[in-house]
Amino acid sequence: MSGTGTDLTVDVLIDADPATVWAAVEDVGSHTEWMEDAVAIRFTTAQTSGVGTEFDCDTKVGPIRLVDHMEITEWEPGAAMGVRHVGMVTGSGVFRLVPEGTRPDGTARTRFTWTETLTFPWYMGGRLGGFFARPVLGKIWKKNLTNLKGLVERG
Repeated sequence: MSGTGTDLTVDVLIDADPATVWAAVEDVGSHTEWMEDAVAIRFTTAQTSGVGTEFDCDTKVGPIRLVDHMEITEWEPGAAMGVRHVGMVTGSGVFRLVPEGTRPDGTARTRFTWTETLTFPWYMGGRLGGFFARPVLGKIWKKNLTNLKGLVERG
């Protein structure tokens, strides 16, 4: 944990180039197809991509349901997408796509890294809630990245 936030990083190696991986994640509305904890996404701005896009994400982790309001703060096609969380749980996160060589058959590879720093409100246990949420969220987000990997590699 850093400061008052809970830090979490998960990553996966995807057998595809960064442009192909980006094509699978740039449509924010489609994140529910690979994120098991994202139930629904509703845009709250007319804009649906790029810096300044805002949306509400209905999130479910076990019995806990909440609406996570997010704003895209970084948008570098093929490289990075950052968000700021301004709902009950606050903080920031970023998806980073980094080329990572090729397989022996010549297939390009991309390291997809998801990093978040989240602050939980007192009624969700504050720092202690973050401490206990960290392994649960880590497991869920690792599964999300496994889902993304499968989606991208299947084409």
